[in-house]
Order: sequence, then C-alpha cells, then structure tokens
Amino acid sequence: MTVPVLVFGWGNPSRGDDALGPLFVEAVMAMALPGVECLTDFQLQVEHALDLRGRERVLFVDASSDATAPFTLCPIEAARDVSYSSHAVSPQSILQVYRDLEGEAPPPCWQLAIRGEAWTLGSAPGNAALHNLKAALRAFDDWLDMRA
Repeated sequence: MTVPVLVFGWGNPSRGDDALGPLFVEAVMAMALPGVECLTDFQLQVEHALDLRGRERVLFVDASSDATAPFTLCPIEAARDVSYSSHAVSPQSILQVYRDLEGEAPPPCWQLAIRGEAWTLGSAPGNAALHNLKAALRAFDDWLDMRA
C-alpha cells in the first residue's frame, strides 16, 4: 500500500552543500512519521513520476544556490522541461511526465529549496547550509499540518 505523503530529496552527499536534500530526507526518516515515505536519489529521473502514484501530497527537496536563505517553499505545477539533457530534470517535469502517463493531474506537490553555498567534491556541507537545513526541518512540521 502506498502511503499518502512522499518526501523526495536528491543531491550528491559527496559534494558539499549538495547533500542538503539527502540530509533532509535522513532527518525525516529518523522521525519515523506514520503515513510519510522518504526517497532519495542523486538526481531526478523521469521514472520518478511513478513514485507519485497514490500520493496525497509530495515534497521535493534539494539544495539551491538561487534560493533565499534559509530556504524557499512553494507549490509547483506540471511543466515541460526545455532542457536538452536528462541530467537536469526538474520536479515540474516529473509532474508533467506523471500527467502524460496517468492522464490525470499529479497530486499536490511542493518544492523545498534549501540554500547552499559550496559544492566542492569531497567536502562536507558548510555551517551556513546546516543552519539552513535545521530551519527547513522546523518548517517541515508546518508543511505536514497544512491542508492540501
């Protein structure tokens, strides 16, 4: 049986602040919340559209150099990517793939972009990024309580 809430984080844990998505998911997993499933990957793939099946809400989580510190959280809608590369698939395009496959609107989805600053291979997340991660985790409780 599919649980109602999916928290999906992606990023490379070996690339500095890019680890924020997976670290967020690890922290949510440690909460052992009923009705919440967690997934991580290095990057989004079109196949992840299948993970949306049967969900009531989905939270996509990633590090971002563009987000306002400590994070931005906003609802997202299905949209086709203009990218020529499968290496840069957006959450919005995952929603569009779901719509194309299922013939219906995807579940309500949000994107949580946690501000990061440094992406050096082999480095740990920086102090500012970890501070932003903590703030995002505090906001997660409010998101869970929010009505879709």
